[in-house]
Amino acid sequence: MKRPAFWDTPNPTWQSLFLTPASLIYGIGRMLHVSFLKAGRTPVPLICVGNVTAGGAGKTPVALDLGIRLKKTGRAVHFLSRGYGGRTFGPERVAPDRHTAAEVGDEPLLLARIAPTWVAVDRLAGARVAANEGAEVVIMDDGFQSPRLVKDLSFLVFDGASGVGNGAMLPAGPMREPLGIALRRAEAAVIIGDDRRGLTRYIPKRVKVFQADMIPVPPMGDTPGRVVAFAGIGRPEKFFQTLTEAGYDLADTVAFPDHNFFAESELADLRARAEHYGARLITTEKDFIRLTSVEREGITTMGLALRWRDEAALDQFLSDQLNGGD
Repeated sequence: MKRPAFWDTPNPTWQSLFLTPASLIYGIGRMLHVSFLKAGRTPVPLICVGNVTAGGAGKTPVALDLGIRLKKTGRAVHFLSRGYGGRTFGPERVAPDRHTAAEVGDEPLLLARIAPTWVAVDRLAGARVAANEGAEVVIMDDGFQSPRLVKDLSFLVFDGASGVGNGAMLPAGPMREPLGIALRRAEAAVIIGDDRRGLTRYIPKRVKVFQADMIPVPPMGDTPGRVVAFAGIGRPEKFFQTLTEAGYDLADTVAFPDHNFFAESELADLRARAEHYGARLITTEKDFIRLTSVEREGITTMGLALRWRDEAALDQFLSDQLNGGD
């Protein structure tokens, strides 16, 4: 679904007030779910990259960056994902040359470019299979709220511009759980972009805070020009803003629901818009990977990467957490 605008309104709106009873039911349901499940431990360190809000914080770019970073230290890194949007139950290793996003989800296909990636509805089973297949450390993309696994190291990712929105629980707001409860289980927080909502005021001192910026990575040889941009991600407006900052002339923008599988009519409409404006189509890597090879024709992608404001501190933190600073 598209992110409702009232989620990001600081003061209560009639929509959030109307949905408050549903939020109470959601909260009670989550408490009951957690209380009846016993967490299991994996035989290798498990790093969780999660968030406390629904969609759009930047978890997958953080997971990818950590995976690359740890691989450079010589560790055998495997990724683990629920495979949202796919139909595979798993545990199954993602094969980018064979699997489609409809089978395993879009994010696992991106992760599999970097390291072996496992999709599993039962995340504990997936982590154990990864360990049996040679993983020395498992990085789990999302799953912070899953009570099935003991996490050895948890990063909570926040979008600096939106923070925790109106602070209300789903569906009255974007919160999956109260911020204070979540922070008790986290070792680190990652704020992407400037902290415009004052998140650091609520983060206890024992939680290490890192800041990073999302930077565009255009295809090699690509030059900014007139484009029609489309995106089916948690916060498509962030992608459009990134394109503008990178110098692209946005003739039109089209937002779709997160993890959207594009219908033939939707793609036809996008191509018609591009022709009307004398522009080319551009989208995110995450959206591009959900398209078939035929559908990708004539569409440019814009990649995103993280630039840490204190990279040395992050490397030292990872070393301290995983092997005592050795």
